[in-house]
This record gives sequence, C-alpha cells and structure tokens, in this order.
Amino acid sequence: MFDVSFSELMLIGVIALIVIGPERLPKVARTVGHLLGRAQRYVSEVKSDIQREIDLKEIGDIKNQMQDAARSVETSMRSSVSDLKAAVTEPTDSLRQALDEAREAVKPEALPPAGAVSATSAAPSSAASDSGAAPADAASAPPATPVAAEPPETTTMPGAPVTPRAADTASSSEKQA
Repeated sequence: MFDVSFSELMLIGVIALIVIGPERLPKVARTVGHLLGRAQRYVSEVKSDIQREIDLKEIGDIKNQMQDAARSVETSMRSSVSDLKAAVTEPTDSLRQALDEAREAVKPEALPPAGAVSATSAAPSSAASDSGAAPADAASAPPATPVAAEPPETTTMPGAPVTPRAADTASSSEKQA
C-alpha cells in the first residue's frame, strides 16, 4: 500500500515517543495495531466481495451461454427427428398404399364362386357367441361343410402369399424338370 521504509518507521516511532510519552506509548501502539488490523480486514472483505460479484457475473454469463447452446442443440435435434420421421413415414406410406392397391387387385380374383359357401361365412359371428345368443338360423340349419372349390390361378408376386393352386403349379413344374 504505502511505500514506507524501515528508517521512516523509526523516525515516526521516535517522534511518537517524544510526543506521547513513554507511559502511554505501549497503549497507543496497541490501539493503532488493532485499528490497522480492522482496516486490513475491511479492505480484504471488500476485495473478496468484489471478486465474488465478478465471479458470479462470469458464472451467470457462462450459464447463459450454456443454456443458449443447449437450446440450439435441442432445436437441431428436434428438427433432425422430424426430418427422420418424414423420411421414414413417406416411403412407408407409399409402400402401404401400393400394398393396399395390390390387395385390392388380388382380392376379386381370390373370391370363391357365388354359389359356394365357405366355412367362414357359415360360422356364427364372434359378437353373437360373446353375447350368449345363438343366431336364429344356426339352430335349424345343419352344420356347414366346406365346399371344395378350386381356387383360381393367380400369379405370385414377390411378398404376396402363395395360393394352393400356385404351389401345385410350382411343384408340378419341378416334377417335369
């Protein structure tokens, strides 16, 4: 703080001894020492408070920077996820549509002839069996026997189920070879 050398301190001590006197000098020196100690503590407290405030400001700035970075990462991740969802759902929807169209194209050909009764249409519905009431015509009608109808010839498509007729055709072509 102050640039005071040892010789200057000795000069101040000699003047204080002459002015104050030898009897009161120890008491005054003690009081001055306590006052200087309090002043040093006060200065160090003020310095530490200022340093804490600077640190808090820096920490607050770093916190704000980290929050901004986290927000930008979150928005980029959300946009990436939405892009990925769009990239996945678009081909999936087109494949579903193509599959539905293929099913519709195959469905009319795979129906049995109009006079034939299939086992699934003669069976009572699950809703009637759940409620405990039997349909009125089921009690009087004899049990239905499935009619053996030849399924129409279909061409197999990759990924489509193989019909029994197509399987017979494939096995007969293997026998001929």
